[in-house]
Amino acid sequence: MTPHMNTRRAAALAAVAAMVVVGVQTGTANARPAAADNGSSASSPAFSAAAARTTAIKSAQTDASSTAATLKLGGKEKLIARDVIKDAKGTVHTRYERTYAGLPVIGGDLVTHTASNGKLKSVTKATNAKISVPSTTAKIKTVAGARKVVWAGSGKPVLALESVKTGVQKDGTPSRKRVITDATTGKVLQSYEEIETAGVGNSQYSGKVDLSTTASGSGFELTDGDRGGHKTYDLNQGESGTGDLVTDDDDTWGDGTGNDRQTAAVDAHYGAAETWDFYKDVLGRDGIAGDGKAAYSRVHYGDAYVNAFWDDSCFCMTYGDGADNKSALTGLDVAGHEMSHGLTSSTANLDYVGESGGLNEATSDIFGTSVEFYADNATDVGDYLIGEKIDINGDGTPLRYMDQPSKDGGSADYWDSSVGNEDVHYSSGVANHFFYLLAEGSGAKTINGVDYDSPTSDGSTVTGIGRDKAIQIWYKALSEYMTSSTDYAAARTATEKAATDLYGADSAELKSVDAAWTGVNVS
Repeated sequence: MTPHMNTRRAAALAAVAAMVVVGVQTGTANARPAAADNGSSASSPAFSAAAARTTAIKSAQTDASSTAATLKLGGKEKLIARDVIKDAKGTVHTRYERTYAGLPVIGGDLVTHTASNGKLKSVTKATNAKISVPSTTAKIKTVAGARKVVWAGSGKPVLALESVKTGVQKDGTPSRKRVITDATTGKVLQSYEEIETAGVGNSQYSGKVDLSTTASGSGFELTDGDRGGHKTYDLNQGESGTGDLVTDDDDTWGDGTGNDRQTAAVDAHYGAAETWDFYKDVLGRDGIAGDGKAAYSRVHYGDAYVNAFWDDSCFCMTYGDGADNKSALTGLDVAGHEMSHGLTSSTANLDYVGESGGLNEATSDIFGTSVEFYADNATDVGDYLIGEKIDINGDGTPLRYMDQPSKDGGSADYWDSSVGNEDVHYSSGVANHFFYLLAEGSGAKTINGVDYDSPTSDGSTVTGIGRDKAIQIWYKALSEYMTSSTDYAAARTATEKAATDLYGADSAELKSVDAAWTGVNVS
């Protein structure tokens, strides 16, 4: 292999385009300014650099015993440091998992918030229950391949078994169902699907785009040396493994149609790059996990597979080719959506079930939409519509609407006590609607040529604070205050804390956060 060389390549992606205008640019992409509003004290983590973050986590782990003592945890409990974020005010937010007598505690995660002088300000816990079980060696029900854990996800903690069942879902998506059962009774305590799909079929083109590729031998490969080494693979209709790294002789990729297999790879590679840049420029985050390492993308999954998904086990995004095997689901907002499932897993790790599952899906919609605005692509302008290009309904309507989610026929506009029983792609509507109201406000308006009309549950008027500030509040809440079991009421509290940290206790931004949550009936 020849020495690494980064190049930028223009590739035609327009739906009707059949030829490519070639122009090589050497070097990295031009940096874009962060999208934070003027006057915003947006969080820029001091530990965003991979090496500094690693050092901070190691330091937190070294001090874990004293931290556990400060928190007055039980003698059999230990803390495992997962992440450390230092915000603009010097507050250090350290995320921990817990163990009990050497067993993982599911639902026991917590975040400490320490002032710049080293004083513990507060702690956010997934559960306030005392972690204790009568015995960790009691006779248990046998579950093949299960590991013993302590379940603290709801109610009194119990000894439990955690198992993973793999298979295939009805639509062809791989299935990896995680099941938690009571170790003594066999009762199922929690069960959810870990493969996180967008629930969309997105086949949109992004025009002529720049790609970061790497020279290899006499040709080029889709390896992005500018962004953690992200690679894009062709699964060749397979359903496992990585497939083949996409390569090309002349660094000119795709022809803008589904007839050329490279086109899907171009969209996926471009979407991953834009999402990476959004994380770095806007959120101050170096990659999905904040460690400077890239995920990878797989295209051409299965036969006529109409979906896309994120999988924690491979740390990768995967895209099907659509019903006709020529309409790859590799749209820009889809890439942002899928990659952001990984971000959620690396931060709050919101359970993919109930209200936390709705918040998980909404987070991916929120970031996917924000990536679309950030990219400033003239062919695919930013909007608050999900799947607007694919015509999956056959009548030209998008899959989801953030301004009034119920327009899709299934999503919830407002919270009620049954919303957690809905599919996570529908319960996500509450948070999507909140974010739209916070960013843009209620009522009728036109943005980038799209008409919106966002109502509130009580007829109140919400004044938006702008998308830039809204995304900073959501990210800070996700990464510093939300935990695995956060529900909508707790999400309101988390965003209130984030808005207070960023803009002050008497700020208009905090008032708008409260008004937006009230507008979707979350108190």
